[in-house]
Amino acid sequence: MAITENLVFMIGALVVIILLFFYLGWLLNSKVGKRSISTAEEKAKQILNDADKEANNLKREKLLEVKDEWYKKKSEFDKEVVNKRNKFSTLEKQFSSREENIEKKFDLVLKKEKEAKDFEKQLQNQKVEIEKRIETIKKLENEQNEKLEKIAGLSKDEAKSMLVENLIKDAKIDAFQTIKELHEQAKNEAKRDAQKIIVQAIQRTAADHSIETTVSVVQIQSDDMKGRIIGKEGRNIRAFEAATGVDVIVDDTPEAVILSSFDQFRREVARVSLERLIADGRIHPTRIEEVVEKVKAELEEELVRDGENTVLQLGLHNMHPELTKHIGRMRYRSSYGQNLLQHSVEVAYLTGIMAAEIGLDVNLAKRAGLLHDIGKTVDKSIEGPHALIGYDLTKKYKENPIVSNAVGSHHEDIEMEHPIAPLVQAADAISGARPGARREPLEGYVKRLETLEELAKSFDGVAKTYAIQAGREVRVVVEQDKVDDTLADKLAHDIADKIQEEMEYPGQIKVTVIREVRKVSYAK
Repeated sequence: MAITENLVFMIGALVVIILLFFYLGWLLNSKVGKRSISTAEEKAKQILNDADKEANNLKREKLLEVKDEWYKKKSEFDKEVVNKRNKFSTLEKQFSSREENIEKKFDLVLKKEKEAKDFEKQLQNQKVEIEKRIETIKKLENEQNEKLEKIAGLSKDEAKSMLVENLIKDAKIDAFQTIKELHEQAKNEAKRDAQKIIVQAIQRTAADHSIETTVSVVQIQSDDMKGRIIGKEGRNIRAFEAATGVDVIVDDTPEAVILSSFDQFRREVARVSLERLIADGRIHPTRIEEVVEKVKAELEEELVRDGENTVLQLGLHNMHPELTKHIGRMRYRSSYGQNLLQHSVEVAYLTGIMAAEIGLDVNLAKRAGLLHDIGKTVDKSIEGPHALIGYDLTKKYKENPIVSNAVGSHHEDIEMEHPIAPLVQAADAISGARPGARREPLEGYVKRLETLEELAKSFDGVAKTYAIQAGREVRVVVEQDKVDDTLADKLAHDIADKIQEEMEYPGQIKVTVIREVRKVSYAK
């Protein structure tokens, strides 16, 4: 029994202890839960507060950005308005100044017109006075002739016959002396005249010429590339045109872009640059400037190599490096469609062949032929005929004086001093006048010759006109009873001036006036 009671007591005590522990655990659990809930609520409130603060900060930042953007737009607009106002004020000033200039010019014209009328009156008065003096002089001459006849005891006809006889004797003496001098001069110039005859007869070579145009066509893979070439609001095409100095034509031509410029070197730089940009795919203003500068430097080096190769091709030596550069630049120069480098090489060969035929220095002749148009490669800011510019250029780089003279005289701007000079002139004429060398249709060529003949025939006293040497010379036959020797010189000058004013032609045109006098007598 005692054991059973102890067991029951222990079980009850154990149950009480378990209930006590359960109660303590429940009590602790409830406090911890309340604390975690309160902590969570505080964290939630903190998060909400932080979110509100961040939202307010973002709102302030966006408002500031909007305000900055608005201020920028406003300042740009204000600047644009100020610029336009400045432009308008500048234009207004220009118009006012032009109006003042026009008024001044009008007043000046009125003043000059008045002066011209006064001058015309003076001339009229002087004319009347001169006529009176002429009448007085005629009267004095008649009186003097009558007095001389009385003093000499000879009539007017007798004195005239004596004077004519004396003049005839003096004229015969002078004529014989002149004939003797001409005979000696003919002997001295016989060799040179023979050389000129040979020059005119030689036409032994010809070369192929490609006609240069003013446009280049760049092929593209698809028409979508045209939009990339133009760029946003046209910035790419404007940057490309500014960098190259070439007009870019993007039209409806399928898969092609046209480059237009009269400067062949610029057009070549633009063509190579555009092909590289299309192949690379990166087309924007900065990249365009980089590629154009790089291509320009490469082509400049290529021009130097072309000049060196041309000099080696002709077998010439000791050419100054600057002259070699100018020779290379001939590759991108043309005259009436004829490539200048090919033309100069052909002239060099022609001059060398003719020099060999007549026993002159072949190397000097080739140098003169190659450099004869070197003045066309000089910067356009230097004014003057290309022959004289080339003459100064060759002298500057210490070329042989014979070569310099041939360069400067091949268009007769200076006097020829050596037989090589007319050789260069003849070779230049042969190369330029040969059919197909220069771009000119047959109809235009024939019309130009007809216009030249008609223009020369429009002057009084002209009987016949002949255009020869592919339009480089016009020969005018005049009526000998209407045009004397003095008038013939004036007629040649007037015809040349009229041709220069009214016609367009390559090189120069020589005007030769021929006056033939024939005296016939019969022996019976």
